[in-house]
Amino acid sequence: ADLTQQDGYLHAGVITTIADSACGYAAYSLMPKGSGVLSVEFKVNLLRPARGDAFVARAEVIKAGRTLSVVRADVFAVSPNAERELVATMQGTMMCLI
Repeated sequence: ADLTQQDGYLHAGVITTIADSACGYAAYSLMPKGSGVLSVEFKVNLLRPARGDAFVARAEVIKAGRTLSVVRADVFAVSPNAERELVATMQGTMMCLI
């Protein structure tokens, strides 16, 4: 409840944080040991009001590079009596910090 906006939906900033974190970890999984990851830019499409008991993201690397990687993530709302529902999608660029 602390993370919802005035109409009771999960706040867009929280959805964006979930997607950004998923994108970062996807990119990081292909980076050299001892490196770090930093978001350079991203675009988020909020597809429907985010209502659910839990939220989960799935991310994948579109193009891995030595310094920059392009990634995407989908964020789903999960409820016990319903199938998971796509609420947002993100495409971003992550930077490898050495």
